[in-house]
Amino acid sequence: MKREPPEHTGERVVSEHYQDTPGEYLIYLFHTVTYRWAGPSVADRDVLDYGCGSGYGAAMLAKSARSVVGVDVASDVIEFAAERYQHPNLRFQVVGEAGSLPFGDASFDVVTSFQVIEHVPDVDRYLAEIARVLRPRGTVLLATPNRAVRLFRFQQPWNRWHVTEYDRQRLATVVANYFRHVELFDMTGEERVIGIELARYRRVRLLTLPVTLPFMPDAARRWALGVLRAVVMRRRRRWDGPPPAEMMSENDLRIVSHGEPSVNLLVRAGVAQVKVQVGAETVLGQIGPPPALSGGGSGCLPTFRTPEPDG
Repeated sequence: MKREPPEHTGERVVSEHYQDTPGEYLIYLFHTVTYRWAGPSVADRDVLDYGCGSGYGAAMLAKSARSVVGVDVASDVIEFAAERYQHPNLRFQVVGEAGSLPFGDASFDVVTSFQVIEHVPDVDRYLAEIARVLRPRGTVLLATPNRAVRLFRFQQPWNRWHVTEYDRQRLATVVANYFRHVELFDMTGEERVIGIELARYRRVRLLTLPVTLPFMPDAARRWALGVLRAVVMRRRRRWDGPPPAEMMSENDLRIVSHGEPSVNLLVRAGVAQVKVQVGAETVLGQIGPPPALSGGGSGCLPTFRTPEPDG
């Protein structure tokens, strides 16, 4: 018997859940465009898709990668993914929420982790584990919403599942603690398409402002946002316009070195820092840079580089 798609929580991207309205379909495109951006970096390599969700992205990567392991903390989505996406070089696995990955050191050439870092309470452990399982000269690819366009400066996330949202500088800083040659990219696109998402941001950040003020305890924030979402979902109107797939496509979105308005931030980085025992002290050393990355500095200090604008 065919397994039903996981519950539509607003965070798990299952294609069936994101076809009804232009706004939902645009979010789906954000995700598929991100995985296509990763394609050249994973060709003929062993890949870990950390936070794979329903598995559609891991399946996309498996078309060019040597092998792909998709992992997630939710057992229902992993079961769904394993049933729906079956390829000889693709497998799915549940991981615990404690932050440790069940893989040996230097197990993968590439780690992709898209729309995950904003959910992580202990970002240092998250990045350290990615660094640990990457092989020398490996690459990490990340994607996360751009706080700068979603929230007021003082505001907590209005997505109840998000712990921390990042702007360019903060994201670069936390990644540079564990990796070098950090490159940042922006996801932007045609104004008529990106404008749909920007309008949603303006609407939601005002609607949720009372419960997203900085003094609001996290448990209270999440509870109130859950109630608010339930009310909004019950009252939302049916879309009577043309099919969203006829209104927009992946070609309307771009991932560039510098682009505005930027709805998502993406990272490509390499040269994982490793702990090295020197006498009685433990210090941070470096593994050599990945062949796909260039620029960055020398020695053992982490460097941050924003690439030159494309085109």
